[in-house]
Amino acid sequence: MYAIQKIHFIWLARDHRGLLNALKHTLVKQIFEICFQQAKFSYLHMKYLFFSWLTVFVGSWIVYVEYSSYTELCRGHDCKNSICDKYSKGVIDGSACSSLCKKDTLYLGKCFTAKPNSQVYSGSWGDLEGVIKCQMEEAPHYDLGSEMEPRKEAVAFNKPTKGTSVEKFREMILNHLKAKVGDQANLADLATQVLSITDANKDSHISLPEARSTWALLQLNEFLLALVLQDREHTPKLLGFCGDLYVMEKVPYSPLYGISLPWIIEVWIPAGLRRSMDQWFTPSWPHKAKISIGLLELVEDVFHGTFGSFLMCDVSATSFGYNDRHDLKVTDARYIVPEAIFQENIRQKRCDVDEDCLYGADCLTSCDLTKHRCTPEVTRPNLAKGCEALKDYILRGAPSDVKEELEKQLYACIALKGSAEQMEIEHSLILNNLKTLLWKKISHTKDS
Repeated sequence: MYAIQKIHFIWLARDHRGLLNALKHTLVKQIFEICFQQAKFSYLHMKYLFFSWLTVFVGSWIVYVEYSSYTELCRGHDCKNSICDKYSKGVIDGSACSSLCKKDTLYLGKCFTAKPNSQVYSGSWGDLEGVIKCQMEEAPHYDLGSEMEPRKEAVAFNKPTKGTSVEKFREMILNHLKAKVGDQANLADLATQVLSITDANKDSHISLPEARSTWALLQLNEFLLALVLQDREHTPKLLGFCGDLYVMEKVPYSPLYGISLPWIIEVWIPAGLRRSMDQWFTPSWPHKAKISIGLLELVEDVFHGTFGSFLMCDVSATSFGYNDRHDLKVTDARYIVPEAIFQENIRQKRCDVDEDCLYGADCLTSCDLTKHRCTPEVTRPNLAKGCEALKDYILRGAPSDVKEELEKQLYACIALKGSAEQMEIEHSLILNNLKTLLWKKISHTKDS
């Protein structure tokens, strides 16, 4: 009996020892799992904190950079103060001066400025909506690296001088236009148009401040082109001016195609996807056809037009828009330059390779390696650049019965090389074929 009890006790002790070991093992395992979970939680917590901090840092940096860029670019307040200071001193005058500086009925709205020297804002002028443009700087020479327009630190508004007669001012205008667009037979008519704009208050008298404002505006390619094409309706109408600040008619739909996205989204979208997205948000094909015809007509108008030839040196969607009738409008004409001015200045540019002879995005000449100077003739005519800009735009959604022929004509157009003068017959033939093909397809519709 005693032996049995002893054996039972030994068995219980052995069993308890196993149980204790099992409990110990379980306890250690649980402690290890708790520590692991805590470590894992700490790691995830640290990882979360790190990426949160990184996101805040990057976001803050982007906001700072964008804000800095905005404050450097958008200086409309400075522009208005400068213009109104000169107006109050009697240096300049114009149809928009009183509304801008006294009545406060001309407002600068959203900033669309792309370069600090050329301020661009949406604006309202009473019941009118427009685009306000103001020049912040001027340079005393032509700089092919930026803009082919004279700019200097601040517009002096010192021409014409006091005592200049209207006839003398007319002669100044004629000489300036001749230097800009060449010796055209009908420059006198253009000078008459300039004088009619100069008389801002329509009192049949041109004051010295009005003349100084007009002279400053005449230095700008965009203003000159608006005068040259005012009968063709490819440029927005001039609503008013004060000094070299001027108000243009608002173009409802701009750019030509594409969507405007918040910059915080824009920076994360790949370029290929962005181009596809731009093509999604376009008008119906008949409307696109009418807009495209407008661009072809613009090419026709600036090539050997009424007042000389112009070169289109940035033929991109951002430079154009259209109205409710789907008429094409030029929204940024800074890079549509008189051919005579372009050739005169590109000759003086030193070069080592052809790429050194590029102005804007599209005006390229060749480099004469014997003289290390750029040649004056552009390698591609305006029409080839216009067709390249239209290719994806007009082919997308094109009716099947015209798509093949349209594509053929567009690629023949894009392949044009040399100046338009060297291939005038081929140039005119392709342009007319494209216009006829598009008109034929939409002429029976309300879109025509």
